[in-house]
Amino acid sequence: MREEKPILEVKHVTRKFPAAGGRELLANNDINLEFYRGETLGIVGESGCGKSTLMRMILSLDQPTEGEILFDGKNIGELKGEELRLQRRHIQMVFQDPALAFNPKMKIRDIICEPLLNFGLINPREKDEVARKYLEMVELPGDFADRYPHNMSGGQRQRVGIARAIALEPEVIMCDEATSALDVSVQKTIVELLVKLQKKHNMAIGFICHDMALVSQLSHRVAVMYLGNIVEVLPAKEVARGAKHPYTRALLGAIFDLNMDFSKKIESIESEAPSPLDVPKGCPFRDRCLMCSCEDCSEERPGLKQIGEDHWAACHML
Repeated sequence: MREEKPILEVKHVTRKFPAAGGRELLANNDINLEFYRGETLGIVGESGCGKSTLMRMILSLDQPTEGEILFDGKNIGELKGEELRLQRRHIQMVFQDPALAFNPKMKIRDIICEPLLNFGLINPREKDEVARKYLEMVELPGDFADRYPHNMSGGQRQRVGIARAIALEPEVIMCDEATSALDVSVQKTIVELLVKLQKKHNMAIGFICHDMALVSQLSHRVAVMYLGNIVEVLPAKEVARGAKHPYTRALLGAIFDLNMDFSKKIESIESEAPSPLDVPKGCPFRDRCLMCSCEDCSEERPGLKQIGEDHWAACHML
């Protein structure tokens, strides 16, 4: 049991969207997660599993249908108006594609300093000095402040996105596929930069990604999502050998690596994930699971249960 209190808690959060024919789309189902200062929580899963919906609620861009999200013990879903605006500086975002996140008509100095001006933390005369400071913090030359986004590479733009995110000195940064649009060599430098900045500022980071190998290397803990559900949470260092949920094991079996055993067949998960409009009764993974063999799998949705130190899984067979 950890004595440290989480800076951010997601407690029993469910998000449903109305759909045609009076049906409901279940995007998130009873999600429980904790984010701690100085720690990265990786959130991994297939496209459509609900990762980005969860991120939007953490950023107060959407509201849970049920449950609550607590920042430093306060339910941010209850905040409105000026109180909500002031809360936003504490949780910032690094987007997947900075080319789409930036106004192409704004110079880099204005992109970085816009949040600071919005909160009245600097005056317009300080923009040049402040922009150079944060550019150098993300290991870019200070004179990049005079450039426009289209005059920079993808990796350079992503560094600007990180600079803008840390300018408000947030306690939490959410990264939504922040490296997926970059070359592998550039991914490595961006990940190293995030780790360096986290140690310096003691931030909590939520890292959303499809890449199980990358998430395992960057994160302290990993949460695996499937069809709107958290199916396993465990320390990142134990993922390769200690993951127990059949979905997590299937994701690991599909990883291609230069150091892998090429005599071993690369496993894949048969069939497609069900539609969130038609989530099967019982375990959401049961129709694709090789371990499914008991009546509970088809009748009752498994809840997360502790199966080891700091290790939880949602499976009737464990």
